[in-house]
Formats: sequence, C-alpha cells, structure tokens
Amino acid sequence: MTEENRNPFKEMDQYQKPVPPELRKKVMRNIALAKFIMEVASLFSTNYSSALENLFKTRGRY
Repeated sequence: MTEENRNPFKEMDQYQKPVPPELRKKVMRNIALAKFIMEVASLFSTNYSSALENLFKTRGRY
C-alpha cells in the first residue's frame, strides 16, 4: 500500500488483542463506581442550594 493510500485507523484494528475477562470486569466495575459517584455528587450539588434556602427561610408566623 502506498503512503498516500494508507489508512491508520484500519491498521489500528489489526493489532487488537482480546482483553482478559478479569481485567474487563475490573475496568467495568471502576466505570460503574465512577458513574455512581458522579450521580451522587450531582444529586447533592444541584439540590444543596435549595435545601439551604428552605432551611433558612423565615416564615411570618412563629
């Protein structure tokens, strides 16, 4: 194949090796944990201001 017709993306596919199942399981577990942490952080960060606002909101009758 000439240099001008070379496609590096097709070459990348040729060198792939299968991933060991235990490594794949570990990576997928880490990704799931990262997603969980991001969801929990989002939950607290988006509702934090409204929770504080409701906590310190004063009402007319006490």
